Amino acid sequence: MSKVKVTQVKSKNSATKKQEATLLTLGIRRIHQSVEIEMNPVYKGMVDKVLHLVKVEVIN
Repeated sequence: MSKVKVTQVKSKNSATKKQEATLLTLGIRRIHQSVEIEMNPVYKGMVDKVLHLVKVEVIN
């Protein structure tokens, strides 16, 4: 699988409780914080749920 960098770019104030929990599970706690994850179906599903709050970049 590929490695990606996920960065929160929008506030989670307008997000639902489930979306906030998803961000915490991904390891993102504040705006402009980034995490590098190995993309697999589980993480892809999590990122898809909060795609409007984050920016995803593929790492080579």
